[in-house]
Amino acid sequence: MTASEPAWVFALKSLLHPIVTFCSLLGFLLYWHLPLYGPYFLVAVLAFLATADSMDSVQPHRRIERHSALHAFLRIAMRWLLVVGFIWAVLHLAKISQLFDPHVLVSWALITPALLWLSDDIACRLLMRPRSRSRDTGIRKAVIVGLTEPGLRLEERLNRDRSLRVQVEGFFEDRESARLPGTGRARILGRQSELPDFVRHHGINVAYVTLPMSEHPRILGLLEALRDSTVSIYFVPNLFTFDLLQARFDVIGGIPVVAVCESPFFGANSIAKRLFDVIVSSTLLLLAAPLMLGIAIGVHFSSPGAVMFRQRRYGLDGREIIVYKFRTMSVTEDGQSQYQQVTREDARVTPFGRWLRRLSLDELPQLFNVLSGTLSLVGPRPHAIAVNEQYRKLISGYMLRHKVKPGITGWAQVNGYRGGDDLDSMRKRLECDMEYLRHWSLALDLTILLRTAAIVLRDRCAY
Repeated sequence: MTASEPAWVFALKSLLHPIVTFCSLLGFLLYWHLPLYGPYFLVAVLAFLATADSMDSVQPHRRIERHSALHAFLRIAMRWLLVVGFIWAVLHLAKISQLFDPHVLVSWALITPALLWLSDDIACRLLMRPRSRSRDTGIRKAVIVGLTEPGLRLEERLNRDRSLRVQVEGFFEDRESARLPGTGRARILGRQSELPDFVRHHGINVAYVTLPMSEHPRILGLLEALRDSTVSIYFVPNLFTFDLLQARFDVIGGIPVVAVCESPFFGANSIAKRLFDVIVSSTLLLLAAPLMLGIAIGVHFSSPGAVMFRQRRYGLDGREIIVYKFRTMSVTEDGQSQYQQVTREDARVTPFGRWLRRLSLDELPQLFNVLSGTLSLVGPRPHAIAVNEQYRKLISGYMLRHKVKPGITGWAQVNGYRGGDDLDSMRKRLECDMEYLRHWSLALDLTILLRTAAIVLRDRCAY
């Protein structure tokens, strides 16, 4: 629950998806004239808990920022697939799956994603609907202390997300205009010493302080003056000076902490990511088994040497892993001490290997890496150890890409930054990797896989 969020809005955002899931199952039971009690009640409870844990809460501002209708539906469908897989596994392990009518569960599993998406869309429209001041008595008036970059961003977010129901009256600032940002100066209401009187006479409910949390007399005096009012006070830390990666707040033993740099894969996200990898890689291996057998025969007869090529690379948390590929060159450098980037018309590449590299078929054995858990289907592409050691000294934050498992394909690859061993190309690749880590979702993983399949035949960087 946010600082300015009414209880009913918090309940709607948090419980909408579980309630829709429960009601959807109830509706199908009524249609098929079956009771909710007994085994179906177990399914309802499992679905409610799994949906509450795995589905994101309703977030209107995210819908505006970057989620199209298709993206939102894919995000919901992918997480619902995990919920269904979890329930199916529980029922089979408990050996009670025969107690259910398959028509009910199959219909419920297929229709519910659409209902979740529709309810999500309706809730977003409801929360974002403008309301007149005369009717909307739940609006909370707020002021921001400090015309700073965090303060301007906070005002933008509060104005954008109407579900927060906060009206920013303006800023209080002591600094001269020459030291202030170019925007927002017209929104200054006065100096900080005038804030207590303004709060009392204008019914201000919330004061957001964007100044540094310190024992400076000015800060202490401001807090002491505001204690003589009922205004809620919140400090807004300036985290924008950092290169944020999955930033969030947490509490450890009653002590608040701020995660400035963290992996997106923890808790339910970690389980969802792993299940996605196992299901998709297993399916691809089954489908590609005849092709892989043919490739292995072709590599064996096309040039002397082993069929499989093993290379040392850095994996999760910078730990060394072994990555498997079909051999495409006459040399087998493991990349630990030195590595020479493959170039166009490289003499080391065999004729059959050139065809494999052109279609990226040499990467197929890495599906076994995904199954074993050393790689993911989607993530920052792993580099040879020698390459990592070279660029970690040249690019600040380079090793942050190893806070997650490396992937067979990634955001950099589908945006045209595959290959290239120069500093500028590596910087671009790192920027894409960081963008992926900040905005990860299962829908994004699926989008990258589909885009990878689409560009394989026309990738000019594959040689």
